[in-house]
Amino acid sequence: MAKGYWIAFVTVTDPDRYAGYQQQAPAAFARYGARFLARGGAAETLEGTAYQRHVVIEFDSKATALACYHSPEYQSARTHRQAACSAQIAIVEGLDT
Repeated sequence: MAKGYWIAFVTVTDPDRYAGYQQQAPAAFARYGARFLARGGAAETLEGTAYQRHVVIEFDSKATALACYHSPEYQSARTHRQAACSAQIAIVEGLDT
């Protein structure tokens, strides 16, 4: 079965409010077996909009990645994130190897 991935680009604009997201989001990620492959490390934007942070999160499937995003735990955390940063998030299906 193909893995599912969150690919996120984030620029934090209000670190104090973003802290609320950072406190709540891990519960959703743990519940759905998320594995962080990249999170805020050094990055170069070669095309498009530059963001501060780049995040890649692996899940067992695209369906699991979507379930995590739509879960009550993540949606609660998301209310903190929305007011504290600009972000683009995509959920993609990996290659079925």
